[in-house]
Amino acid sequence: MPDERSQSVNEVPVEAEEPRPWTERIWRPAGTVVAVCLALLVTWHVISGQHGLSSWHRMRGEDHELQIEIKKLSEENQQLQRENQKLENDPEAIRHHAREQQHWAAPDEIIYTLPANEVDQEK
Repeated sequence: MPDERSQSVNEVPVEAEEPRPWTERIWRPAGTVVAVCLALLVTWHVISGQHGLSSWHRMRGEDHELQIEIKKLSEENQQLQRENQKLENDPEAIRHHAREQQHWAAPDEIIYTLPANEVDQEK
């Protein structure tokens, strides 16, 4: 059996730790607070920033509306191109346009002007 004295001799005496300076005691909590603040700032920027999720969602809606408007304008453009093609090539379409839009009459026609309605006169 080993002697008790030899055990106590081999043991390193535990010295009392010196208290850490206040800068070392505060560094870890302050670093945590700074990290949390930065994380909150980044989260806010991702959601509400200039190019954040809310802006992206709004722009996505605008894009959808603009795509619908582009489709309508494209259909209207095609219709006008067909009408233009008819006016360039079809004499009957030219006559129809002149009568409807320009209020022209054929040489053998007589145009009668009707009195305006009472409702139109009041306006």
